[in-house]
Amino acid sequence: MSLELEHECPDCGDEKVFYRAASTLVHLGEKVKWHCPDCDYGFVQIDGIDSSAA
Repeated sequence: MSLELEHECPDCGDEKVFYRAASTLVHLGEKVKWHCPDCDYGFVQIDGIDSSAA
């Protein structure tokens, strides 16, 4: 269980270290919310598939 994730932030326009804001188990797998520390951007990953790819 990682507490940090390096990911592209579209609001900042740069690669940032996102912090795990919350996680829970759902019937599809583990749901994890990630947030950028420098802006209000966040995204969700469910079982390793993230909402920012859509």
